[in-house]
Amino acid sequence: MSPTQAPHDTAGANGSHELSDDVASFYHLRHGEFQGRACQGTACFAARHLNPGRWAEAMGNDPRVYCLGECFASPAKGQIAQLPPVRVCSREGIVLGRIAAGGARSLSGALSQGRYRAIAQAVAGAPALVLDAVDKSGLRGRGGAGFPTGRKWRAVAQQPPGVKYVVANADEGDAGAYIDRYLMEDDPHTLIEGMILAGFAVGATRGFIYVRAEYPLAISILRSAVEDARAAGWLGPSVAGSKFAFELEVTAGHGSYVCGEETSLLRSIEGKRPEVMARPPYPTESGLFGRPTLVNNVETLVNVPWIVLHGAEAYAAFGFSRSRGTKALSLNSLFARPGLYEVEFGVTVRHIVEELGGGLRDGGTLKGVLIGGPIIGMIPPHLIDTPLGFDELAAIGAGVGHGGVVAFDQNTSIPELVQHVFSFGSYESCGKCTPCRSGSGRVERIFDRALDGRAGPAELKECRELVTALKLSSLCGHGTGLARFAESILKHYPAEIDPCFK
Repeated sequence: MSPTQAPHDTAGANGSHELSDDVASFYHLRHGEFQGRACQGTACFAARHLNPGRWAEAMGNDPRVYCLGECFASPAKGQIAQLPPVRVCSREGIVLGRIAAGGARSLSGALSQGRYRAIAQAVAGAPALVLDAVDKSGLRGRGGAGFPTGRKWRAVAQQPPGVKYVVANADEGDAGAYIDRYLMEDDPHTLIEGMILAGFAVGATRGFIYVRAEYPLAISILRSAVEDARAAGWLGPSVAGSKFAFELEVTAGHGSYVCGEETSLLRSIEGKRPEVMARPPYPTESGLFGRPTLVNNVETLVNVPWIVLHGAEAYAAFGFSRSRGTKALSLNSLFARPGLYEVEFGVTVRHIVEELGGGLRDGGTLKGVLIGGPIIGMIPPHLIDTPLGFDELAAIGAGVGHGGVVAFDQNTSIPELVQHVFSFGSYESCGKCTPCRSGSGRVERIFDRALDGRAGPAELKECRELVTALKLSSLCGHGTGLARFAESILKHYPAEIDPCFK
């Protein structure tokens, strides 16, 4: 195959071919095993006292089901068709405004809301104008790490001409997060438009949307939306009548949390065993099928049409410090007012908990908050005046992450939470690196013993050493995230942890 020739066999991407036994064995949900099953994700763990019978049912799952994107109704079971409450709490609804206004699954509805106007504007000019707008806007990735979006786009755009790809990471597996699910289900054309703009800016002519298996409705809606966009000339050999060509394909996952990591995700699309790969080279240089590849999550891409239409300065006027724009948040069922919220960066965690969420349901007492998934630092009550910002939350060992906000009340045992998170971490580890493969399982077993009263100080010391190894030598954010979670627990909750190791 020549360096500029696009590969034609994307069996792993479109599901038209069977997975090999070796590849299939990596996944948990190859045959829709999640359908009708109760969830045992962290948001449901936090709410298990609300429905003990359902939690007991969830714990009997084999294979395990960790998140169904229904954290507003946890403990969850099955696909809920009803949209959770949606509120725009910023000056303008950049991300959730269209959903709050009723959403638009159809092309006609999307066009009436202004979709694809940014495409028409962009293709009339130069790709560099789109690239500059995204760069100057201050947009940072909304999928976890918060990497500057413009810098990532430039890294792909600066690669030599040839085959390049754009990939939307819609493997939204962080417990507590259901933002991307509803963006895909109720505003699919904004994601498609964002991907076309990204392709135009970086010189890519083909894109993939990788959607987790647990979101079958999103997969169906997106595939229909792609067909409609292609029929209307927004995709294909002449986008909006221009010389720019762009094609798009929706790929269904098979059940694996670690496929949210970009190198694992790209190998999954290729039909390979989706183990995490060492970097460098980064996907921006050698990604999908060995070609330069841009990977952004859904919410990141949904911001792009607004930036192109309104300008970088207008976007950067939202937010504060080095966190510009707005952030969508999804609140779990322990809040008095769970649902989707869009806020400007800079509001405090206290504001999110008490003003937006209305505090905890049934008068519960806050024990801690996780923002952005189970593998990130816990925010204890005495730090909830910290502003929502990438750098500010990182400074206290937490993070913005994906934006799923999971509250824990007085019913949560912190040692049981640690055992739960490391059980999840061990089960979902890709196994590529020893610290994560062996260390996460060992921490789980240590806390199994601690909960049974069979652990002593030596095992707590071992646990701390394992956490340090996870932090320093894990291959990807799965292991390092588990370490951040454990470090925050050991630091902020010694009164609950230490008595388990006497």
